Amino acid sequence: MKTLLFPTDFSADAKHVLAYGYSLARQVKANIIICNAIIEPAEIPQTGMVSWPMEESDLLAKDSKHELDILKEYLEDKEETTSFNPAISCISEAGAVIDIINNVSHSHNIGLVIAGTHGNSGLGTLLLGNHTNKIIDFVNKPLLLIPPSADIIPIKKIAFATDFKNPDYDLQCILTLITFARPLNAEILITHIVDEGGHDAEFQHRVDEFMVSVSDKVNYPHIYYRVVNAKHTNKGLDWLCDHGTIDIMAMVHRSHNFFNEVVNGSHTKKMVKHIAIPLLVFPSN
Repeated sequence: MKTLLFPTDFSADAKHVLAYGYSLARQVKANIIICNAIIEPAEIPQTGMVSWPMEESDLLAKDSKHELDILKEYLEDKEETTSFNPAISCISEAGAVIDIINNVSHSHNIGLVIAGTHGNSGLGTLLLGNHTNKIIDFVNKPLLLIPPSADIIPIKKIAFATDFKNPDYDLQCILTLITFARPLNAEILITHIVDEGGHDAEFQHRVDEFMVSVSDKVNYPHIYYRVVNAKHTNKGLDWLCDHGTIDIMAMVHRSHNFFNEVVNGSHTKKMVKHIAIPLLVFPSN
């Protein structure tokens, strides 16, 4: 978590996302890169055959740099003399949003990508197109989504919701989560949503084995486990967000085939549409 990446569309909520992320970067002692994707004609729906004059490209690049400078100055005004101040840099590139996020993440060893959610529409428009699902599906780093309602407060508890279907990868995610939680001295709550009938002895044995594995491999004292009973997974997650006194909800975005996605949808994508606290999404393995 040495460097955090902020893809931005210069929307009304961009400053709130940056302010939240700047506070977080200060706590985990990480630097900041603010990134803007200048959308090319191929990214614009129904453009057809469009010429893209060099003058127009230069103007967009100039505007992007100007807006990035404004955001950088906004953060630099928050610097203090008594605490860690993140180094802030800006990147503006032309191309597809996902490609730029992943390329910058790889070339700058990004530990966490931080973006905003826009009301009930989820992660809103990055300039000219709604990239919500693509970002959740294809960004290859942990992704922290910040809703406009998220308070900028110290992070004390992070809930990691899992179905225990891929315990090895869950353990990898928890190890990554610890690098995030340790400088915050935050608790990590591993949780599972079960229906009101509970789960059988075989499943409980699998959970017990997983927690033993976590205890053996993880050197972090602030981890515990809790079952949440609910008829539907998303209702259980909503209850946990509302009543679990947690500051961040974390979950793995599982890959689904097309039929499953259409019929059942993604828990991650459903949560991001209405969650009132930050949502930390680990990419599918």
